[in-house]
Amino acid sequence: MLRRIYDWCIDAAHKPHAVWIMAAVAFAESSFFPVPPDVMLIPMSLAKPQRAWLFAGVCTAASVAGGLVGYAIGALLYDSLGHWLIQLYGLGDKVEAFRASYAEWGAVIILVKGLTPIPYKLVTITSGFAGYNLFLFVVCSIIARGGRFFIAAILLNRYGEWIRVRIEKHLGLWVAIGAAVLVAGFVIAVKLI
Repeated sequence: MLRRIYDWCIDAAHKPHAVWIMAAVAFAESSFFPVPPDVMLIPMSLAKPQRAWLFAGVCTAASVAGGLVGYAIGALLYDSLGHWLIQLYGLGDKVEAFRASYAEWGAVIILVKGLTPIPYKLVTITSGFAGYNLFLFVVCSIIARGGRFFIAAILLNRYGEWIRVRIEKHLGLWVAIGAAVLVAGFVIAVKLI
């Protein structure tokens, strides 16, 4: 199964619609979807290392646009869904302290967490909920997400063939490591919020 998905992503890199699918995944991941765009970015960049820059740019733009949707979810749905979730976790008395600390450290939080495997939707929704400055949110998102995707593009463009051989040799191991990092990032993010 993993090999079929990987092969599909490698083959998709040669098709014009693949960039649009990757953009849709990057957009959705920033607001509600659990799968990160790296699932397509990495195999597509391995298949076409000369287009890794384009793929990183598309992921960045789509991720920031999707981040605005996540921000809106946090800002507009707090009174209904957000408030209920806060009460469910027993954090109702900590909301104002959280907003104050986010106002002071929001840029650092967005920059650091935007570069890590912590699901970005948690950052976007939290930024909206905390009422973080929208302009600064967008600027920090561009820097953080662009940094993450362009670091991958640099590595895949430069060492793509070497990386591809190792990934294809131990695909199951790399997927397991990726899934473990993603789950660990989610668990850490939930504990920090």
